Amino acid sequence: MTDQPRLTIERHGAVTLLTVNRPEKRNALDGRTRQEFLDALEAARADREVRVVILTGAGDKTFIAGADIGEFADRSPVAQYEASRRPSVYQAADEFPKPLIAMINGYCLGGGNELAMACDIRIASDRASFGQPEVNLGILPGGGGTQRLPRLVGLGTAFKLIYTGQIVGAAEALRIGLVDEVVPHAELRARTLALAESIAAKSPVALRLIKEAIRASVRAPLDEGLRHEQSLFAVAFASRDKEEGVAAFLAKREAKFTGE
Repeated sequence: MTDQPRLTIERHGAVTLLTVNRPEKRNALDGRTRQEFLDALEAARADREVRVVILTGAGDKTFIAGADIGEFADRSPVAQYEASRRPSVYQAADEFPKPLIAMINGYCLGGGNELAMACDIRIASDRASFGQPEVNLGILPGGGGTQRLPRLVGLGTAFKLIYTGQIVGAAEALRIGLVDEVVPHAELRARTLALAESIAAKSPVALRLIKEAIRASVRAPLDEGLRHEQSLFAVAFASRDKEEGVAAFLAKREAKFTGE
């Protein structure tokens, strides 16, 4: 198994599907898996033919069950600090300029939940479950859980989940806003690919600007965010995709966007 890739890559037209491939370890994030994920995102960023990326886990029981605890069981504070200074998969997902969808097929815990929260959209199987159980190890979330979870579910619910380490099912995750859609397990792949393909048909220029604008909405005051949106709106007007979109609308035909 050591020679097998930790991450498999599939192409479906303009959609790339990344699968964390450690089912024997519940798809835990070890150092090699993290690096392969970073490399795959960088390749997808550079490939103009890739318009949307989906992230999932191998098998039908686990999305990502967190960090590989064996890697840090004996890690010193200094070693942990050095590890935290390396490129982060959570930051890479957050800063990835193209639409990024988490296809959550099972357990989504700890670092797995943090990575899912760093994606733009979360589609979950009705068998999926979610949580930040780090408190049970005497630690706290270290991949953005204390920051992204309150923004998604609210302060009190985030405190409750992180204080207790409670695991919640897909229906509850949908109710509190942790995921955006729940589908029957057998339909998860088809539904997520269909959503990704529908997004991939849109203007790559517009998608990139939309992502930048929405990400700014949770980081900047309203007035600053509105000014940023107006600037991005003007940038969109300089694109060929805007010209094609308007021309297609007026001609009552389907637009063919090129990302220029």
